Amino acid sequence: MYRVTLTALLLLSAAPLAAQDRAVIIGNENYSDGADITEADAALDAVDPLQGAGFTVTSGSDMQAPEMRGLLSPLMQGTPEEGRLVILLSGHFAQAANDSWFLGVESSMPDLATVDGVGVSVSTVLEIAAQAPGGAVVVLGTEPRRLPLGPGLDPGIGTVAVPQGVTLIRGDAARVADFAARALPLRGQSIAAMLDANPDLTADGFLSGLVPFRPASETAAADPLPGPDAEAVFWESTQAQGTLGAYDAYAKRYPKGRYLAEARAEIARIKAEPQREARSAEEALALSRDDRRAIQRGLTLLGFDTKGIDGVFGAGSRTAIAGWQRKNGYEASGFLMREQIVKLTEQADARSAALEADAAEKQRAIEAEDRAYWQDTGAAGDEAGLRAYVTRFPDGIYADVAAERLRAIDAARMGEAEAADRAAWDLASQEQTEASYREYLRSFPDGAFAAEAQASIDALGAEASQGDQVAAWEAGEAALGLGTGGRRAIEGRLDALGLKPGKVDGTFDDRARRAIRRFQDSRGMEPTGYLDQTTTVALLAGAVLRLGD
Repeated sequence: MYRVTLTALLLLSAAPLAAQDRAVIIGNENYSDGADITEADAALDAVDPLQGAGFTVTSGSDMQAPEMRGLLSPLMQGTPEEGRLVILLSGHFAQAANDSWFLGVESSMPDLATVDGVGVSVSTVLEIAAQAPGGAVVVLGTEPRRLPLGPGLDPGIGTVAVPQGVTLIRGDAARVADFAARALPLRGQSIAAMLDANPDLTADGFLSGLVPFRPASETAAADPLPGPDAEAVFWESTQAQGTLGAYDAYAKRYPKGRYLAEARAEIARIKAEPQREARSAEEALALSRDDRRAIQRGLTLLGFDTKGIDGVFGAGSRTAIAGWQRKNGYEASGFLMREQIVKLTEQADARSAALEADAAEKQRAIEAEDRAYWQDTGAAGDEAGLRAYVTRFPDGIYADVAAERLRAIDAARMGEAEAADRAAWDLASQEQTEASYREYLRSFPDGAFAAEAQASIDALGAEASQGDQVAAWEAGEAALGLGTGGRRAIEGRLDALGLKPGKVDGTFDDRARRAIRRFQDSRGMEPTGYLDQTTTVALLAGAVLRLGD
C-alpha cells in the first residue's frame, strides 16, 4: 500500500550522519463511504522529482489512519532541524473549531468524538513538521467533493495554528501535487517566490523571502541553515509569528544575537499591551461589518448592551464582549476568538428560541383575551360595545372591523342629526382640537356626536401627555440608522409572524406601527410602536453570526 525507499529504511534505522532532506507523501483517493478525491493520487507524482532532488521519500496511497500514523511516526525519531521536511497529504479533510483532520479511507460518518480514530490531526502534523523549523513545508490538497460527516464536524480544511518556522500550503489536490513536484525540488528559490508563481494556493505560517528553501548549491545542503542565515531565518519566523513566546524563544536561542535588542523591545511592547495577542487573533478572523453587527445582536440578545448595532466594535461593544467572556469563564480580553463566537452564537440561538416560545405563548393568551372581550362588547355591534373594544384593544384582532362599524354608525348618525347639530360637529371635526370638541359638547351635550367628541378629547389628551415621549421614541428609532432595506426586513419579519404590517415597502405607516406595538406587547415590552435596540434585536434575533456559512 505504501513504499519506502531502501535509503529511507537505512536512515530510519540509524542516526543520520548528515542533514537529510525528507518527505512523506500520502494520496487518499478511493474512500469506502463517500465521493472519491479524483486527483489525490496525483500527489504521488511528486515522489520521483523529490527523490531526484535528494529527498528521502516515503509515500502511500489509499491508506487507513493507523497506516498514516505509521508513516509519519518515524519523522519524530530524527534529530531536530536535521534538514528540509516536506509532508504532502491529499484527500478528504474534516474540520471543527480548533483543528482539522486528514481522513483515512476507512472513514464512515465520523463525528467529533470519533474522528481521531479515523484521521490524523493537522495540528499534530504541524507539530511534527516543527522538528525542522525554517525548513518544513506541510502541503494539504483536497477537492470540493464531500464525505458524509457526523455531528461536530464540517467538511474541508479549517483554520489551525501554525508553529514557528513551519509553512502551511493549501489548495486543490491537483495544484498542490504540481507544486510539490515542480517547485519544492528547485534550488535557490524561497518559499515566498514559489508561492508568487502559484497564486491559486493559500499559505500560512513561515513564508520566508530571505533565504531559499533549498540552497543554490549541493554543498550547502549539508547544513540547511548555515552560519548567520540560521539566525536570519529564525528571526524572520519570529517576526512573522509576532507573539511573546516567539520573541522569548529567539532571545533564549540567540542570547547574543544581532536582533536581540529588537526582540527585547518587542517583548516590552507586548507586555505593555496585555491584550495584543487576543487583538491579533480577532483581527486574523477578518470579521466583516455584517459579522460584527450579528455579534452585537447576539450580545444584546443575551443581555450585554453593546451601545449600538452598527458593526463597529467601540468601547460599548468591547465592554459587552468582556462581560460575556467573564460570565462564560474566559479571560475578559474584550476580543473574540473563533470558538467564543461559536459559543456566543449557540447561546444567542437558544435565547432566541426561548423568547420565541414565550412570545408565542403570550400571544396566544392575548389573542384569547382579545377574542373573549370582543364577544362581550363589539360583537353585538352597538356603539358602546365597539368603543369599549377599541379603547381596550386599539391594535386588537377586530380593531379594523370595529373602526369600520363605528364609521358606519357615525355616517348614519350624520344623516339623522339635525342641521345645527351636524354643522357644529363638522366644524369641530375640521379643527380637530380639544377646544373645538369641548365647544361642541357645550352646545350639544346630548348631541348625536357627543360620544365621539368625548372619545376624541380623551385621545387628544393621551396624545398630548405622550408628546415628549413620542419625540424621544422617534429620535431613538432614527438613531438606529435603518435604511429602506432594514425597514423592509423589519416589516417582512412582522408579516412572517402574522402581525399584518401592511405592504412590505420600507415605510412605517399606521399598520406597520400597529404591528410593531403588537410585537412589543407580546414580548413584554412597552408597546410604543417605535423601534429601539431591544425591539430590533428581538425581531432580527435569527441573524446571529455563523462563521463559515
